[in-house]
Amino acid sequence: MTTIELVPDKVVAGGEALARDADGRVVLIEGAIPGERVKVEIHNAKKKFARGRILEVLEPSPDRVAPPCVHVAEGCGGCEWQHIAPDAQRGLRRDIVVDALTRLGKIDDAETLVAAPVALPDENFRTSVRVLMVKGRPAFRRAYSHDPVLVDSCLVAHPLIESLIADAKFDAVKEAEIRCGSRTGERLVIAFPTTRYLILPDDVVTIGADDLEAGRTAMFAEEAAGRRWRISATSFFQTRVDGADALAALVKAAVPDTATTVVDLYAGVGLFAGTVATATRAVHAVEGNPAAVRDARHNLAADNVKVERADIGQWDAVPADVVIADPSRAGLGAEVVGAIAATNAARVILVACDAAALGRDVKLLTDEGYRLTSATPVDLFPHTSHVEVVAVLDR
Repeated sequence: MTTIELVPDKVVAGGEALARDADGRVVLIEGAIPGERVKVEIHNAKKKFARGRILEVLEPSPDRVAPPCVHVAEGCGGCEWQHIAPDAQRGLRRDIVVDALTRLGKIDDAETLVAAPVALPDENFRTSVRVLMVKGRPAFRRAYSHDPVLVDSCLVAHPLIESLIADAKFDAVKEAEIRCGSRTGERLVIAFPTTRYLILPDDVVTIGADDLEAGRTAMFAEEAAGRRWRISATSFFQTRVDGADALAALVKAAVPDTATTVVDLYAGVGLFAGTVATATRAVHAVEGNPAAVRDARHNLAADNVKVERADIGQWDAVPADVVIADPSRAGLGAEVVGAIAATNAARVILVACDAAALGRDVKLLTDEGYRLTSATPVDLFPHTSHVEVVAVLDR
């Protein structure tokens, strides 16, 4: 293996630091911080691109800290940025957004359009985790591997979840998804493949993957954005309730008072539709997940909202003043952007959970005549390079 000394100058989507070697080749470095000098082992070398791992930090960044979670030293890969001070993490996540909008979105003034991140607490926030099981005990995956690392605590898990990680036995379970309503106290465990032999505290609702395949379901409730939400086992909801509050507030603020028709794509259980709907503003919520559609219809029964079940990629556009879109990490893509443009909406509010996808989607929307007005990062995922962004585009 080749070893070289490098000084990275920025981080990019995915969380790696970017440096250039003496020949100008891009080298992405796992675990490095911009500005520090590191000795790197190259493990994936091509003519114009390479990846490397740190062998030694020769001149550490002032932002380098000891990881606060003991399981990082044991190899847990769940929080790849625990070696960076929290305030510096926020700045780097904003840098990732600016870089993606500049490089992929072709936005020349991205630096001025991207706001400072909405800061949220760094610990005990996550209300959904997925864990491996080793002889009934929880484990997370080792960094850059599928191998398990046994854990008895989690820095970022909500206490309702961490108590199960610390004390519960998950016999005969290979994996589990643990979810909770942090403001309701309700807990749900989805066991893979089955709940057979599973013993958990009486308050925990359990369901197996075999039950879900048979058409059975289970649910829990959460309170966010000033109201209560029913969430089924296979329905998406934000992984922290204060993050849901922050996103809902930004989306609501971005909908003009004059807007009377709003389309909410990837509506989930109805968080944004329920937040922006009024007696004089109708919302058309579109969602493809059948369980989430049922939840949304339950949650929004008293609101001025029509909930449509449809594959977003094949959805037939309807006229709207505003379109809200909250896609998965893959982003919108050209087909959905075309449908959004066909609504003739004057404003698009894009809630993106991947910076690179955000950049690509903004470029597609720009090609349809929209221009980026603002982008606000929300710090949903401390100790990682992931960042949520609420972007507003107008035409």
